[in-house]
Amino acid sequence: MLGRSIKCTGLINNLYNINNSLKVRNTLQTILRNNQVLKYQRALSTQRLEINTKETNQKPADSSTFTYRTHTCGELRSEHIGQDVILCGWVQYTRLSKFLLIRDSYGLTQCIINNTLIDISSLPLETIVKVKGTVAPRPKDMYNHEMATGEVEIVINKLEILNNVTKLPFNLRNYQKPKEQLRLQHRYIDLRFPEMQSVLRQRSSMLHRMRRFLVEEHNFVEVETPTLFCRTPGGAREFVVPTHHSGLFYSLVQSPQQFKQMLMAGGVDRYFQIARCYRDESTRPDRQPEFTQLDIELSFTSLEGIINLIELLLRKTFDGKLPKSPFKTITYKEALENYGTDKPNLKYDIKLKNVSNLFSHPSTDFGAFVLPYNNKLGKLSAKNREKINEVRKKYNVKVVLNEKITKEVGHDISNEIRIIAGETNDNILSMGDKENVCLCLGEIRDFLATDLKLKGLINVNENLEPLWIIDFPLFVKGEDGLETCHHPFTAPHPDDLHLLDSEPLNVRSLAYDIVLNGHEIGGGSVRIHNSALQEKILNMLNIDSSKLSHFINALQSGCPPHAGIALGIDRLMAVLCDAESIRDVIAFPKSHDGRDPLSGAPNKISSDDQKYYHIKCLET
Repeated sequence: MLGRSIKCTGLINNLYNINNSLKVRNTLQTILRNNQVLKYQRALSTQRLEINTKETNQKPADSSTFTYRTHTCGELRSEHIGQDVILCGWVQYTRLSKFLLIRDSYGLTQCIINNTLIDISSLPLETIVKVKGTVAPRPKDMYNHEMATGEVEIVINKLEILNNVTKLPFNLRNYQKPKEQLRLQHRYIDLRFPEMQSVLRQRSSMLHRMRRFLVEEHNFVEVETPTLFCRTPGGAREFVVPTHHSGLFYSLVQSPQQFKQMLMAGGVDRYFQIARCYRDESTRPDRQPEFTQLDIELSFTSLEGIINLIELLLRKTFDGKLPKSPFKTITYKEALENYGTDKPNLKYDIKLKNVSNLFSHPSTDFGAFVLPYNNKLGKLSAKNREKINEVRKKYNVKVVLNEKITKEVGHDISNEIRIIAGETNDNILSMGDKENVCLCLGEIRDFLATDLKLKGLINVNENLEPLWIIDFPLFVKGEDGLETCHHPFTAPHPDDLHLLDSEPLNVRSLAYDIVLNGHEIGGGSVRIHNSALQEKILNMLNIDSSKLSHFINALQSGCPPHAGIALGIDRLMAVLCDAESIRDVIAFPKSHDGRDPLSGAPNKISSDDQKYYHIKCLET
């Protein structure tokens, strides 16, 4: 496509060198519009579709109020013909000192210079201009139906340069997009791409609909809670903030968890917040050191109440894109044994098969599972074998590929496995610690499904498939004893309270996650509202309850039963936009290593600042 565009440009130049005729002018305009505008207008059309509401009686929003432009670059239509207008935007394209495309956040408008006093021959692309002119019709045979403004153009009578470009690190062309690192370093330019414009507006619209649903329809109260707080024990690692008081530090909250529970004790029984959260963890494509979540807490409710609330919220927010309630619900145990993960992707129907009963083993933790897949895939590639070996080592389990199963377990067990997994399938067998076996096969399932999809050997459901995971364990094994599966404020399942002292690892929690196409987009739980039970759980986790005395006191003061959830806005947007990373849906994200390419942060501080904050940097 790029080569074709270059050839077209050469053709235009040759034509104009021969004859500056009306026919050639028409050819130029047609190629210009088709090659330079099509992608931009399609992206903006998608944006307008995404943020459109069903409130047809609502007066359209005016994007030019309080400015000195009269219209946006995506607004003019045939009904505006004859009107004098003012547009402002970036220079997208120029040709032969005659034709000018200007762009803003709303679209593109073609302008024609009809004034010999206006010279754009040396006007750099991305220069900010203000144009005054008259809306004129294009010839009917030159309409561009791919452009929202394709039936009109502006005959310019005055052009004012508002800010000339002196430095542009890369061009705004989809076929010339630089690598992510350069785009993040100059994010203020990258944001001009229509895809980023569309994502940010979709995100704003989504949050607006969420607020409207919660406040106007269900009387929730939006409350802002502090970012600077004390450390929350038992959770993720937090960022430490020094103060000018020697030896005293804040922590950036990893979530408003304690605050929202104390709001319940304070009688704010229906709380929500678009909250900024901070975790000092290694980043991955679906994680950032700072992120945004829709935080919700509700008094006098249950697990079922929260699930119903979130299903209604999501269906109202993404009208027509989600299945009808109730969404599918499975237990943590079912998710692990069927899919090898607690966030399964249901877009493809590949399930693990439990064959543990075919083997005799003294350990109660032993498990044997197989991953069946279409035998038309044939022998696995060297790349996949290498991946499988890496995953096997990660989970410290045994993995046997299809062609070696008979040799490893014998004909009888091999035949039984084929019967259980399906006669037409090939299989990967894994044995060892049950949980690790399932997790190992779950990772293999994900990358094997990619190969199967590329070769057309698997049916993939392109719809959004939300799924609730319930009945998580309350505790998991840690290096120094018990650790919490979610956080230490999660209530145990009432049916398992009798197991707290004798079999704590078998106690289920009243926690729940919502998963969308293999991504966890939210999680929450029914909370502990009884102070004695809360102190008991903290003690079992070896957490000093005196460090949470303020919280325990709140529970003792008459705190109602309550539950809540947090939806990850960044991850939710990434799934809906089919983005490779949540960095693609955040205005100013950090890079994969947690750094800010734009400013270079985190930066060193001066010796004076170190002295003021009573800190000393140790060289490593």
